[in-house]
Amino acid sequence: MSTADTSGRITPARPSPRKRREAWEAVLFLSPWIVGFICFTAGPVLFSLGLSFFKWDAIHPAQFYGLNNYRQMLRDPLLSKSLWNTVVYAAMYIPGSICVALTLAMLLNQKLRGMGIFRTIFYLPYLTAGVATYTLWLVVFDPKAGLVNRFLRLFIDNPPGWFSDPAWSKPALVVMAVWSVGGMMLVFLAGLQNISDQLYEAAEIDGAGPISQFFNVTIPILSPTIFFNTIIATIASFRVFEPALVLTSGGPSNSTLFYVYHLFNKAFTFGQFGYASAMAWLLFAIVLVLTIIQIRVGRRWVHYG
Repeated sequence: MSTADTSGRITPARPSPRKRREAWEAVLFLSPWIVGFICFTAGPVLFSLGLSFFKWDAIHPAQFYGLNNYRQMLRDPLLSKSLWNTVVYAAMYIPGSICVALTLAMLLNQKLRGMGIFRTIFYLPYLTAGVATYTLWLVVFDPKAGLVNRFLRLFIDNPPGWFSDPAWSKPALVVMAVWSVGGMMLVFLAGLQNISDQLYEAAEIDGAGPISQFFNVTIPILSPTIFFNTIIATIASFRVFEPALVLTSGGPSNSTLFYVYHLFNKAFTFGQFGYASAMAWLLFAIVLVLTIIQIRVGRRWVHYG
């Protein structure tokens, strides 16, 4: 409510003591999250932004470096190499994960007995601890005794070396990542279950077959979900780090030296925290630009409502 004084000006009414008490109670209950956000998210983000203009190794006092950290990135050959590796990885992972997750979601959307068990089975890899999973895949992709190459030897004489071959190391990591698309699959499954059966019945009456129904009914209605998963997959692909650290250490021949792994080495191996902070902000800018492009392009093919 608002009131008007003698001069005709409208002044907002003061909140009652009860509303003020409820507001303070809300702030009190939110305070653990607010303090955690300031101390562990907003604070470090702002600190890294300031640190990107300094030269600091965590041992000696920080020295103001201006824009030299950003200029140094232009002369860093490993930075361009790591960025290229990340782009190639993203180009394989994004369409691969979308296609596999959507296919699994459509298969698990069938109204059959016991389907909940299969949904749980396909979702479990998403919950599996990273290091344990990477160790398992290291055995599976072993060039000599691994299950994959033992199967491939039935058809070809010289199967790939996978993690020991620069040409196959990134595809092997992509296969590992696509194996755990349970979270993305669950989002697709929720989107599919929101599509009315009447739309498929109408399309079938008009003579549309399964393929025509998929491209003319499922894809248009599911386009917001595809758009969401595409953005999430893009961000995830540019953050890839753990598989390269655990399995390949960036090799062979720097073929799996991804951007975040190179950033990690600069910070915690060489102690160049200022330079690593500048790299982090460059990564933020790249992901931001890609997201904006996706949003603008998405206006042409994403259909809401």
